[in-house]
Amino acid sequence: MGSYKTNSGEYLKRLWEIPAAQVRYHKDGTFFMPVDKFPAALCDPNGFVLFKTKEEYEKSSFLDIGIRVNVRNGICKVPHYHKMK
Repeated sequence: MGSYKTNSGEYLKRLWEIPAAQVRYHKDGTFFMPVDKFPAALCDPNGFVLFKTKEEYEKSSFLDIGIRVNVRNGICKVPHYHKMK
């Protein structure tokens, strides 16, 4: 992973200049805490998906939102994934 910390959504928000009010991170991009501030982003070590509104987030067919947010096959498979590495 290198010498910098990547397991923090806030760190990646600053590093990648993600225009989001809330950012979540998961090392595999498959399992996240829910977000409640928008715009919001879900990150993995290589990139992120930005959800501009709560409606866009809740209606995404790629997310299974419950107590946690499961992303089948990882966020890298979501069409509007921003690859940073």
